[in-house]
Amino acid sequence: MAAQIAAVLAQFPSVPNPGQGSTGLQGLLNVFYVLLGLGFLLGVTGHVIKSRTLVIVGVTMIFAGTGAFLIAVSGNG
Repeated sequence: MAAQIAAVLAQFPSVPNPGQGSTGLQGLLNVFYVLLGLGFLLGVTGHVIKSRTLVIVGVTMIFAGTGAFLIAVSGNG
């Protein structure tokens, strides 16, 4: 059974280790990390001080970060 699973897994392409990849991919992933982190920070701050505008800006930044992640992954396989 284990030999059959190993044979199937051997057919899949290798996955790069974390930290590897093109500079374009790294740049887009950095944009994702920053937008996601700041978005959550602003969203939580907006909830704490009850500022609807700050919550909306935070959520928008999270969505923008998700878009950057999708572009990075789709463009670099």
